[in-house]
Amino acid sequence: MRGSPTDPSTSVRHRRARRTAGAVASAALLLPLLGAAPYDGGSDNGDGQTSASSAQSPSPPSAALQNAFSDAADEYDVPLSVLLAVSYLQSRWDTHAGAPSVTGGYGPMHLTDARTAIARTVAPHHSDATEDPRGDDSRDTLLPDTKVTGSQVTDAQVPENDQLPARLKTLAKAAELSGIPAERLRTDAAANVAGGAALLAAAQKRLGEPLSDDAADWYGAVARYSGADDTATAARYADDVFDVIRRGEERTTDAGQRIALAAQPRLRPATAQLREAGLRAPAAGATECPSTVSCEWIPAPYEEFGDGDYGNHDLGDRPKSQSIKYIVVHDTEGAWDGVLTMVQDPTYVSWQYTLRSSDGHIAQHVKAKDVAWHAGNWYINSKSIGLEHEGFLTAPDTWYTEAMYRSSARLVTYLAKKYGIPLDRQHILGHDTVPGTTTATIPGMHTDPGPYWDWAHYFALLGKPLRAMAGPKGGLVTVAPKFATNKPVFTGCVTAGEPCPVHGSSAVRLYTEPREDAPLVKDIGLRPGGGDSTTGVNDLGSRVSTGQQYAVAGRDGDWTAIWYLGQKAWFKNPAKQPTAVDAAGSVITPKDGLAEIPVYGRAYPEKEAYPAGVPVQAVSPLPYKLLAGQKYAVGDKVPGEYFYAPTFDTAPHRVVRGSDLYYEIQFGHRVAFVRAADVRVMPSA
Repeated sequence: MRGSPTDPSTSVRHRRARRTAGAVASAALLLPLLGAAPYDGGSDNGDGQTSASSAQSPSPPSAALQNAFSDAADEYDVPLSVLLAVSYLQSRWDTHAGAPSVTGGYGPMHLTDARTAIARTVAPHHSDATEDPRGDDSRDTLLPDTKVTGSQVTDAQVPENDQLPARLKTLAKAAELSGIPAERLRTDAAANVAGGAALLAAAQKRLGEPLSDDAADWYGAVARYSGADDTATAARYADDVFDVIRRGEERTTDAGQRIALAAQPRLRPATAQLREAGLRAPAAGATECPSTVSCEWIPAPYEEFGDGDYGNHDLGDRPKSQSIKYIVVHDTEGAWDGVLTMVQDPTYVSWQYTLRSSDGHIAQHVKAKDVAWHAGNWYINSKSIGLEHEGFLTAPDTWYTEAMYRSSARLVTYLAKKYGIPLDRQHILGHDTVPGTTTATIPGMHTDPGPYWDWAHYFALLGKPLRAMAGPKGGLVTVAPKFATNKPVFTGCVTAGEPCPVHGSSAVRLYTEPREDAPLVKDIGLRPGGGDSTTGVNDLGSRVSTGQQYAVAGRDGDWTAIWYLGQKAWFKNPAKQPTAVDAAGSVITPKDGLAEIPVYGRAYPEKEAYPAGVPVQAVSPLPYKLLAGQKYAVGDKVPGEYFYAPTFDTAPHRVVRGSDLYYEIQFGHRVAFVRAADVRVMPSA
């Protein structure tokens, strides 16, 4: 995400007047679902998490949740396979230690209680980053005029249940149907499963269908369980649930519970039931989505509003005019409805797609041919598609549903195939891996989706699981810790310097020497004065992320060194619990005779390439140096390119290409670019 959302109480006229004066209206303070209910009781299952159901069951801890599913299925006359598959699509059977999801859902059945989950404090947006979402020097910087630093939320600001959509308050209905107190439904996994079974049975009855033993008869009830209010989303959700039943699943949960669902490959659900569910048709509009997801058109405005100012994206003609090389993964730092309001405001920011956490529903806002303002780097914006996922970086316990991960992966797979985008971390970027355009912009760049986005699971869903691709002498490593058990300490999720909740993570920390009490690696771009890196959740100076590849610089027992930001950086990588796997590929190194070479945040053309009427853009090196003898994993070789689009009128728009060529490299936590003339390419081995 980009900057702070716009206050909905401010009139459009007033917002535009302030924008014309050179400031952008501050973004609305959307209430994040951060709070977690207390988690009473439960036994430790060996990974730092607990399960209330295991504490209250005489069964072995590893079987307690499986038995809870069986008991609930019997009590409410719901087929066991349906109950298990619905839970898998919501939570992958995880309990998340009683913490709520992004949309206020609790437990394995994702029973939603959004009002309880809403935090008492509005978190700052990505550490108050000052990133200009457009990221183009040819236009005035787009920044909010109010800096969000966090403020108390009064009771009056917390919405009442009758103000929330039904999909965000299913826990209260489950309590009514089952007679189980709401607190137990939030904190007791077995009770949560029973509540979910009660909801499914009630949905089946409302549709006038029998409580059949045949899973095929439950398609309509499953569709309604999704909470979706349109037929396309409900059908996609139900199709996914029945696909889980057909394929079968088995895994160990975050609480150490082993759950299994036997495959039923010949199951054919009664899809016609959906016609009786009373759901709306999705909004009309020509979306650019695969048939495997639910998608509707909610357009971002392209409007002119005086003094040559306009927003909130630029018209283009991609991929004819420019190739699309990147997909950028963001989190919204706000709830669904508020974020949709923001993308429909013409004065600030835009992105192509928003994904809803509760059911994976997608809204498209900007056509792929057009350039959205989302990544803070105009070169990346002009060659990328932006995906916003409903979520919160600094709330590690607010988890994403399996439904959203799957929907996102389907969309990315479709877009990658359509535009020829490789499925790797140098093309599927997090917003946190987009480089600053110049030295001055580096500290303000955003850091979402952050260390709690499960990149390993995401790439498995993309059909590109992260595996060892070479032996120890391959010369590269792919960062690949086990998400559930990799729990580095982070601080500052709520209060600066205070530890964040312990949580699984995609991040691995880097040190200057092969020992955990050594200083952290420094990032002179983030701290020009040479200040130390920290364990702050938004501090990217000394960490790498799952799926990223780096050239090996050394090994010492359980430790591996890589080349990172022009220096040698060490991370713990024990053979019994590895945090990286071996790989091989191409790397770049400075050409012979060069002691150091510059590094860039954008691949812009040389000045001779610019035609008359198009202002020359500076080829500005970043403060880092790539030194002789160092190696970095290499991505695409690209020509210098700049999209000139300073006006609402598209007549002056130009794509400028030069003869100077660049390589994209994995340089630090973020990607970077080097001139092809400065380097030689060689095998990593």
